[in-house]
Amino acid sequence: MKPTATRVERSSQDYINDEIQEEIERRIDFYKTKDKKEILDRISQLDKEWDTERVLETNASSLVIAGSILAMTVNKKWAIMPAVVGSFLLQHALQGWCPPLAIIRRAKVRTSNEINQERRALLNVLEEK
Repeated sequence: MKPTATRVERSSQDYINDEIQEEIERRIDFYKTKDKKEILDRISQLDKEWDTERVLETNASSLVIAGSILAMTVNKKWAIMPAVVGSFLLQHALQGWCPPLAIIRRAKVRTSNEINQERRALLNVLEEK
């Protein structure tokens, strides 16, 4: 099993990780020239940014609820949806990867580690000012 803190990055394709890392570095370079208020505003945005876990859990729970309601009201065959989604969540918990995660990462949704990397760098920029 992959370490919990880095399992998503280790399971993501290298080019996606590289693109996300490059974007983090671009943002840090951009904010190095900004005043304290703009940097603090960016840190506030980072505090509100949804990470991969939150996006995955929100989407999965929405599909489980929808599938359960459809199975009870429309057709019992809809019960397959919560079962599939649940198996994806189990796979993610054990391996750090599941099929929806590839889509989430391609959408450039970052892990909490990646968000915190940018936050720490911006805090360092603040300290230097």
